[in-house]
Amino acid sequence: MKERIFEIVSSPDEPSKLSKAFDIFIICLIVLNVITVIADTFSLPEWARNILWWIEVVSVVIFTLEYLLRIYTADLMFPEMKPFRARLRYIRSFMAVIDLLAILPFYVPYIIPIDLRILRMLRIIRLLRIFKINRYTTALSTIADVFKRKRHELLSSIAVVSMLMIIAAVLMYNIENEAQPEAFENAFAALWWAVATLTTVGYGDVYPVTVLGKILSAIIALLGIGLVAVPTGIISSGFVESMEEKHKAQEEHDKKCFCPYCGKKLK
Repeated sequence: MKERIFEIVSSPDEPSKLSKAFDIFIICLIVLNVITVIADTFSLPEWARNILWWIEVVSVVIFTLEYLLRIYTADLMFPEMKPFRARLRYIRSFMAVIDLLAILPFYVPYIIPIDLRILRMLRIIRLLRIFKINRYTTALSTIADVFKRKRHELLSSIAVVSMLMIIAAVLMYNIENEAQPEAFENAFAALWWAVATLTTVGYGDVYPVTVLGKILSAIIALLGIGLVAVPTGIISSGFVESMEEKHKAQEEHDKKCFCPYCGKKLK
């Protein structure tokens, strides 16, 4: 029975119909929960509030059972470990933490008395349930894999952009502070200008008025066009590489599983 439960909840490489149905059901439930969180921000009649409440209760019960079943079958996920260590490793994994945060806001008010402001923040944590979809979709997993593989390049490019923003903020503060001390009162205020300018957003709430400040602003804006695009290019190239690798792996899999002459699946 444990192996059967594991097959259903753990999304194997070749899932059964029941496993696929379970995945679709959980995805639909997650989407419904996100909709209820958004709907909760509107002024709704009492009957609608009651419906949202019961959706939350049923969802938490299902998510709790799912979380417990995944812990129960964790020794099958890590067969090389002893059952206790396997379950402990799963509990510390990223997706297990997301699963726990998905149900925790419901139980905390019953365990610890808290005020309404903290309760409101805890209810916002329910939005983290959307990350549970990562377990059931390959698209989000691919993006996460790209970020993991390209993390060194991304960190390098982000570090360069961050250093440029800090330098630009300090320079702009020294140039503009005397002309408009209320707008550039310190380096942190100038950093907001640097972020808006370097990313070419340009909100216009803070801007230089001196000639030297305008020249610096123009230089930073032109540098931002190229530098901010670097992380985007790294992610795009990584995504293309990942898709090509998966395509080649699928082709190799098809060669092994299907007859190259008649095209029938090999036993």
